[in-house]
Amino acid sequence: MNKNDQETQQMINNVDLEKTFLGSVEAGQSLPTNTLPDDPMAPDVAAQLVEHYRLNEAKANQNLATFCTTQMEPQADELMKNALNTNAIDKSEYPKTAAMENYCVSMIAHLWGIPDNEKIYDDFIGTSTVGSSEGCMLGGLALLHSWKHRAKAAGFDIEDLHSHKPNLVIMSGYQVSLDMDHVMDYVDENTIGIIGIEGITYTGSVDDIQTLDNLVSEYNKTATMPVRIHVDAAFGGLFAPFVDGFNPWDFRLKNVVSINVSGHKYGMVYPGLGWIVWRHNTADILPAEMRFQVPYLGKTVDSIAINFSHSGAHISAQYYNFIRFGLSGYKTIMQNVRKVSLKLTAALKTYGIFDILVDGSQLPINCWKLADDAPVGWTLYDLESELAKYGWQVPAYPLPKNRDDVTISRIVVRPSMTMTIADDFLDDLKLAIDGLNHTFGVTTTVDQDNKTTVRS
Repeated sequence: MNKNDQETQQMINNVDLEKTFLGSVEAGQSLPTNTLPDDPMAPDVAAQLVEHYRLNEAKANQNLATFCTTQMEPQADELMKNALNTNAIDKSEYPKTAAMENYCVSMIAHLWGIPDNEKIYDDFIGTSTVGSSEGCMLGGLALLHSWKHRAKAAGFDIEDLHSHKPNLVIMSGYQVSLDMDHVMDYVDENTIGIIGIEGITYTGSVDDIQTLDNLVSEYNKTATMPVRIHVDAAFGGLFAPFVDGFNPWDFRLKNVVSINVSGHKYGMVYPGLGWIVWRHNTADILPAEMRFQVPYLGKTVDSIAINFSHSGAHISAQYYNFIRFGLSGYKTIMQNVRKVSLKLTAALKTYGIFDILVDGSQLPINCWKLADDAPVGWTLYDLESELAKYGWQVPAYPLPKNRDDVTISRIVVRPSMTMTIADDFLDDLKLAIDGLNHTFGVTTTVDQDNKTTVRS
């Protein structure tokens, strides 16, 4: 090959290299951040750069802090991708998405104690939401508007805010759950409702909603304005129906009028989905001002959500999960989740330095604090940092006001946390604690029962 041929071949090679990611101009430049770049780049190059930018983010399955689903089946991923271009609010344009939404609402309602012979729109009503927070807001708005209608009918001048200030009773964090000895002390004729929580995010505890229902029943016997209950079941609502150990908390209780849940927690759908169900499809429970009429299959149906345009992808994924796993499948999955949570508790107990606050025997959350007499110089914040070196996200934080002198650590066990992942975490937990003990001059011994003794 002569010199000209060699130069020609090198030019061809350079052009080919520039078409690759590593040889691209963009790979040798910093990512645009403040303004749009002047020119486009190849799609594969842009996609790879975004992946590179995300490299220092936590691996989703090592994020033990989040309640949100981090893994779905490939078939669900494909369904979501194919439905991303649909708009769930356009019920006449996407009637099958609207139908799947209704099917999911009905399945959830019956899990929560709605009688099997009752049908959506006839006896009860519900909607998908962008998350459980939107569901909470819708539940609160329904309580407010229905209270206004009832107050007017009772002769209240609701414009007189000196005499009538609508109020809502909810756990403030002082007791970390509702105090049933005093909750009714806060109730008066202006109370629009009481919020019970089936799964408190701080600790995984649940409010005693059955006792609350009994208290409300007694109050309502003589009340001018009967009180109603909304249950925020953001993460417990699609776990509790499949396992034992829970007292009635749902529509089996007569004063519970609405419940919300996250589909993106134990519904096992990626973040961006929630649900709310009202036990009766009546104006007294869900007032007319919260209903927006949209066309659907030659007639109109109610659209209730606060958020308007959003993809139908999450609805397709939720319906897929429901028909894919069914009742027995969800039971098996959630029982496995509980097994993992109980194993974590058993392992934590062997160290002899932790007080277990929530052991995972009810909702699958593990919470612990350092024992008051633990002979270690390190804190749970130190443990959080040490575990992060191994890639694990395990938050440490103080409890709410009036208990903020107590610092706890928390793990949320999700369906994607298999026993294999738990075993891997426990191996790294031992390494993290050993490292901290070495740094802080602590010695440990392990007896024949595999219990650890710590000495400073």
